[in-house]
Amino acid sequence: MTNPTRKIVCFSDFDGTIFMQDTGHVLFDNLGCGEKRRQVLDEQIKSGERSFREVSEEMWGSLRVPFEDGFEVMKKELEIDQGFKEFHQFCIDNGIIFNVISAGLKPILRKVLDTFLGEDESSRIDIVANDAQINPDGSAWKPIWRHQTELGHDKALSVKEGRAQAEELSDENEIPLIIFIGDGVSDLAAAREADVLFARKGLRLEEYCIEHQIPYIGFDSFTDVKKEVEKIMKEDQEKTGGVGKPARFNPRANMWRRISSKQAVPKFVAATPSKEEKMFLWPENFSQYQPKPVPEHVAS
Repeated sequence: MTNPTRKIVCFSDFDGTIFMQDTGHVLFDNLGCGEKRRQVLDEQIKSGERSFREVSEEMWGSLRVPFEDGFEVMKKELEIDQGFKEFHQFCIDNGIIFNVISAGLKPILRKVLDTFLGEDESSRIDIVANDAQINPDGSAWKPIWRHQTELGHDKALSVKEGRAQAEELSDENEIPLIIFIGDGVSDLAAAREADVLFARKGLRLEEYCIEHQIPYIGFDSFTDVKKEVEKIMKEDQEKTGGVGKPARFNPRANMWRRISSKQAVPKFVAATPSKEEKMFLWPENFSQYQPKPVPEHVAS
C-alpha cells in the first residue's frame, strides 16, 4: 500500500495495549509496595477516596531499587502484543505518525521499547507521558507530572495537541484522521477525541463503549488493528480522495470538552457512576487536586 494522501495520526496506550502487562504493576508487585497493597491503592482510586495522582506517587515512592535492576524484572515479565511490530512497520511504510500515550513514566517506556523493538525502530515512536526523576541508587522514584490535575496526565488534552500539530502539517483543506487504541479507564477521555477508536476486547474500555453506545472497533491483537486501518485508508481514499473531512470523522471531537463550556458537563459524564471514570473523562470539573502553595521564603 502506498502512502495515504491524508495525514493519519495514531495514538496508542502502552500498558495493557502494546504490552499485555502493566509496567508499573510489575515493578510495584515485585520490588515495591507489593501486590496486596497495590490492589488496595487501586481500589482507593476506583472509589474516589484518593486521586490517581496521589496514589501513583505512593506506588512509585515505594520503590527502592536502581532503574536497571527494576528493568531486569520487567524484561522477564513483559510480553509484547504479537502483532505490534508488524503494525508499527506498517505505519512507517505508509507515513502514519505513531505515538505512545500513557499515564506511566517516559524513561521506563522508552527503555522497554528500545529493548523489545530495537533503538532504531523505537526512535520512530514519540512517547507522550509523564517524565520521572529516578536517583541513580534507586533511593527515590518521583513522577514529574505532565499536567496539574489529579490525573497527572490528561490524555485528552495530549490528543488535542497532537491533532493541532497534524493540522499544521496537513495540506490546505485536509483534515487529519486521528486513531486511538486503548484498553482501560484511563483511555476514556482520549478515546472521545479520536475519529476512529480501537478497544481491546473484553476489557473496561470496550465495556464502557458498549454501555454508552460509543462507536468502536474491537481487537484481540494489533494484527486486527492493521487489517482494519488498511480498510479505513482504502475507504477514505475512495470516498474523499484525502480532501476535506475523513470518511470516518468524529464531529464531537474537540467539542464536548470546550473550554468555553466547562460547566456544561455532558449527560454521559454525569451519568457515569464511577468517580474514577468521571475524573478521566472531565478532569477540569471532577479533579480535587490542588497544587501545594509555595512558601513565601521559597518563592522569593
